[in-house]
Amino acid sequence: MSESIKATNPPVAKKIAKSLEKHNDIRIDNYFWMNDREDQSVIDHLNAENTYTKSVLKHTESFQKDLFEEMKGRIKEDDSSVPYKLNGYWYVTKFEKGKDYPIYTRKKGTLDAIEEIIFDCNEMAKDHAYFKLGGISISPDNTMASFAVDTVSRRQYILQIKNLKTGEIFSDKIENTTGSSTWANDNETLFYTQKDEVTLRSDKIFKHKLYTEASQDVLVFNETDDTFNSFVYKTKSKKYIVIGSSSTLTSEYRFLDANTPDGEFKVFQERERELEYSIAHYKDSFYIITNKDDATNFKLQKTPDTNTSKENWKDVLPHRNAVLLEDIEIFKDYLVVSERENGLNKIRIISWNGEEDYYIAFDNETYTAGLGNNPDFDSNELRYGYNALTTPSSVIDYNFKTKVKTVRKEQEVLGGKFNKDNYESKRIWATARDGVKVPMSIVYKKGIELNGENPVLQYSYGSYGSTIDPYFSTIRLSLLDRGFIYVISHIRGGEYLGRQWYENGKLLTKMNTFTDFIDCSKFLIEEKYTSPKHLYAMGGSAGGLLMGTVINLNPELYNGVIAAVPFVDVVTTMLDDTIPLTTGEYDEWGNPNDKKYYDYMKSYSPYDNVKSKIYPNLLVTTGLHDSQVQYFEPAKWVAKLRELKTDANKLLFHIDMEAGHGGASGRFESLKEVALEYAFLLDLEEIND
Repeated sequence: MSESIKATNPPVAKKIAKSLEKHNDIRIDNYFWMNDREDQSVIDHLNAENTYTKSVLKHTESFQKDLFEEMKGRIKEDDSSVPYKLNGYWYVTKFEKGKDYPIYTRKKGTLDAIEEIIFDCNEMAKDHAYFKLGGISISPDNTMASFAVDTVSRRQYILQIKNLKTGEIFSDKIENTTGSSTWANDNETLFYTQKDEVTLRSDKIFKHKLYTEASQDVLVFNETDDTFNSFVYKTKSKKYIVIGSSSTLTSEYRFLDANTPDGEFKVFQERERELEYSIAHYKDSFYIITNKDDATNFKLQKTPDTNTSKENWKDVLPHRNAVLLEDIEIFKDYLVVSERENGLNKIRIISWNGEEDYYIAFDNETYTAGLGNNPDFDSNELRYGYNALTTPSSVIDYNFKTKVKTVRKEQEVLGGKFNKDNYESKRIWATARDGVKVPMSIVYKKGIELNGENPVLQYSYGSYGSTIDPYFSTIRLSLLDRGFIYVISHIRGGEYLGRQWYENGKLLTKMNTFTDFIDCSKFLIEEKYTSPKHLYAMGGSAGGLLMGTVINLNPELYNGVIAAVPFVDVVTTMLDDTIPLTTGEYDEWGNPNDKKYYDYMKSYSPYDNVKSKIYPNLLVTTGLHDSQVQYFEPAKWVAKLRELKTDANKLLFHIDMEAGHGGASGRFESLKEVALEYAFLLDLEEIND
């Protein structure tokens, strides 16, 4: 280690005791002062953390550059999406060599027609450190496009309208939206969702008329329950505008004929606690995915569009205990159903005439398959995506009539070194402490011996019913080619094994999420995939909470941990209903204003359970403008860890002072963040080339 690195001391945060009392329980928070991003001392402290991280990893800078170039070198720079057809136009998104941002184009009628550039994000992003183009919505007559831009990374989009005939962008700007919008069939009325300025909850649906001021926009729906978020869209049939309102456990929809945008929205089915449903329209009926009548894994029902309340709903596909119904796609002749059984994706094809009902065949032990972009109601082809841990992603069109699959595009891995036959993937099962079998998807380079000496990166998320499917990554090859085994642990809290898998990893069963991950780690060690000296863990956001909890419970299992944008101050955040997302999270974590939930979340909240003991090497990342997990959660956590930990292991904190929850916006800028993370891991393994 060089003298310059030795001489750099980690930042020591000042302590200002803040007493937090709830249910006659007092918590002392010495770092509460970090909540104020307007306080210059907070910014100074974050900058000092960045300086320290840079100094500690200075000897890896050239390796980071090599990793960046290596990862970038596998990506096709002059790339384009598979064209899709919508309302008489073919749409293509493309990237050009040396440019960071996408270019959105279309061609009228045929792919041989003249290309029309709708948006060139490279031009639009020129004066911004961060740039993100939100949902583009084309008017039914193809002459107007609504679009939204975020230049802060706080997911507060500014909505505008562009005249596609003249290229004029209207000067009127609608601020603080979710980014998405939808046109009525009159080509003049636009519906959009606005956010609460403080909590960033999407709570208001407005109606905007073309050629009028935004100040004249009409409020058509206001969601007053602060545990719900609202949104608006048009059905694929183009017949209805739909307003949705949802919380973790409850849904409610309203609908309006898209030909009469000034009419009144009608409630589809009034909200009932723990009744979840979503709707799609076909002919004279609505199709409903719902958990009605204890359908834990959901079922498909239908109802006439004239009588939509739940007593009129009739089964189309009944509930099945072993099969999770995830989604449907409606075409003029076919219903396509996305299901999950024993953790694996399945795509089911059902003809409306009742003559066909079958599954598309997949032949891998662990893979990811999902419905693609299918906006054309009249199409005879289904577009879906497929990839696996060893197989690059493909976009496939499946013809309903001929049953022929056509691979429209397979992801290219440049550099000339990749051969999927050099890698192996499989699914293994660990036994959790309560006897439940927990699956893991793993991938590694062929020829590895299970001798306990292999470095393993174990990744997981485990919240909100969000499933991390086994997916291919060109970036990950930089670890696999250097001897790492990569593991995705499908722990409770996700929906990998069905809805019950999620229900058993939330609220007062949340501890299962953390112990499942730990028991998977122990299994990997027992089976000699690795050892504590070579085991690494990684998770982001709620997965960062997972990291914080497991290193409080079993720090001895891991040599290094990466916690990205980690949700680690659970109790304080969930008690503050002014923080974005808090109120909508009560059904996930519990409401700590109720003592039983307060006590339970306090028992695992990483920040509240930091103790004087040895912790693994740690890299923590965040973005100053993060609206999902505020920067001060990891900032406080790192400060408390520095104060209490008894080891000399690395504790590094990297803050992107320009970005938010998703990190850098440029196509390749984000690879620099990955290069930093990989260099941290590889350095701990003493791998430096």
